[in-house]
Amino acid sequence: MRVLVAGETLVDMLPGSSGALASVERFDRRLGGAPANVAVGLSRLGGQPLFWTRLGSDPFGDYLAGRLAAEGVAGDLVERDPDARTGLAFVSLDDDGERSFVFYRDGSADTRLDPDRAPDVPLDDVDWLHVGGVLLADEPARSATLRLARAASRTGVTVSFDPNARPELWDEHEFDYAQSVRTALDVVDVVKASPGDLRNAGFRGDPSAVADAVLDAGPHTAFLTLGGAGAVAATTGSWPGAARVRHGGYDVETVDTTGAGDAFLAGAVSALRAGESLAEAVAFAGAAAALTTTARGAVETFPTPEAVRSLRD
Repeated sequence: MRVLVAGETLVDMLPGSSGALASVERFDRRLGGAPANVAVGLSRLGGQPLFWTRLGSDPFGDYLAGRLAAEGVAGDLVERDPDARTGLAFVSLDDDGERSFVFYRDGSADTRLDPDRAPDVPLDDVDWLHVGGVLLADEPARSATLRLARAASRTGVTVSFDPNARPELWDEHEFDYAQSVRTALDVVDVVKASPGDLRNAGFRGDPSAVADAVLDAGPHTAFLTLGGAGAVAATTGSWPGAARVRHGGYDVETVDTTGAGDAFLAGAVSALRAGESLAEAVAFAGAAAALTTTARGAVETFPTPEAVRSLRD
């Protein structure tokens, strides 16, 4: 059985120096988009994920398709759109490696995933589906994402969700971020989110209280990532071991946090699918995330299982 990931693939334009974008003189092109990062993370950790995404029929789309293939992500469901451009995200980094984004993706190919294609996405050989929250800001990709998630849930596939709040993508849209997240929570089984993602959706309080509120909204498992402070997880599901855990994280030299949450999610999914406990999943995922922050870029630093074990040892 395989993991299916669905969502956007973008070109991340990484700055050659920290500071405001207005002062940056050079950018490096990288594969980006949270679901694309998750798919690559799963592949690096030994999986062979399927990935439903949509790229423009342009040079940036060619670049991304080649990068996904080079990372071992199956291209069966990678669509090319002849009438839309591939989206871009310009990243700025502060002195602590924390990032912010400026997006160029109005009407981009990723926003045009077709809901009528969702029933054709194969679920027979899939035991886990992961979807992201960015596409919930745009139609028709919003309907395509929710339709696929509901179909997977009906067939017994475990569905995970990362809200991935990007307020600038919602400001001028007809859909409300908080309501969209709650709509998704009613469908999915597992959530990975940061406090900021959930605060913007109306969930407030200390990490344990926020995790409880997420579970009350529908999912059976919640991972709340806390940056350098580690992560909290809670479940009402059937994973072995304790139902509530906290891990303090790992001491690494942080350069760039881009993709850390995606690496965490890939690690958690890999561990849970392997039958590990919730505590082991949090520890493994946290190590994957920490390693990702030690160099510039997202997928370039996504770890192998051996690298994760080395950090934990």
